[in-house]
Amino acid sequence: MAVIIDGKKVAAEIRHELKEKVEWLRSLNVRVPGLVTILVGDNPASLSYVTSKGKACNEIGMLSKIEKLSADTSEEELLKLIDSYNSNNDYDGILVQLPLPKHINEDKVIERIAPSKDVDGFHPISVGNLVIGKDTFYPCTPYGVVELLKRYKIETSGKHVVVVGRSNIVGKPVANLLLQKKEGANAVVTVCHSAAKDLSRFTKEADILIAAIGRPYFIKADMIKDGVAVIDVGINRVEDSTLPKGYKLVGDVDYEGVSKKASFITPVPGGVGPMTIAMLLQNTFLAYIKITKQKLS
Repeated sequence: MAVIIDGKKVAAEIRHELKEKVEWLRSLNVRVPGLVTILVGDNPASLSYVTSKGKACNEIGMLSKIEKLSADTSEEELLKLIDSYNSNNDYDGILVQLPLPKHINEDKVIERIAPSKDVDGFHPISVGNLVIGKDTFYPCTPYGVVELLKRYKIETSGKHVVVVGRSNIVGKPVANLLLQKKEGANAVVTVCHSAAKDLSRFTKEADILIAAIGRPYFIKADMIKDGVAVIDVGINRVEDSTLPKGYKLVGDVDYEGVSKKASFITPVPGGVGPMTIAMLLQNTFLAYIKITKQKLS
């Protein structure tokens, strides 16, 4: 049976490390890192995410603010609000919760956030710096995947990583992160997607398999080789009448079958999911350090 990669445990360790750093800053009587999260509309899932992010900030002592805007907020009003936080020295990170209402252009909104406060890692400048290997903010979920591999001492250098999925949020950035010629990366990376005629031809060659396609139980035991490390990024709702909510959360991987062949595996929930907010906090702290250094230089 595979070793279970406990994302909850690792995320808690990261939050504890950050809490100690923030407490040290408070002991010096200096400003602490701040994150503002902007929510447009009343999407229940988005509200839950935003609330969780604010709670995580408060738990480690960071300054946190949630801006809740009505669903009919204009694009111009949202852009002006972002501008105000771009110049607000109390906040080091700005996060606009996606998705946005259809009348608002998401690309315009992402590009309006100052790159120095782009703690989500979605700004084109951040993406470009990631691709060419420059210091930047990494998208939080891919950043969490790489951190899990590091903390569980899963070797990546020279290993064949197969990424199933090519989204801008997970697939592409995690592939680029693991391609970098540095510690915790330096992998040989293959990116697979729906155009592959025989996906299992690639997945069977993986030393590390990262599934991020949004299809429940898609990766089966007969699609992997023995000893592969499996990172399941998928979060899918499937009906389950035996549960009070009427559904359960499952990954893109058939956990029961795959865990019998893999060397490591992330569960869903409790694997990659908890890492996303932890890495958002990490990015916010890094933004604070960068901004503070600029002011001192």
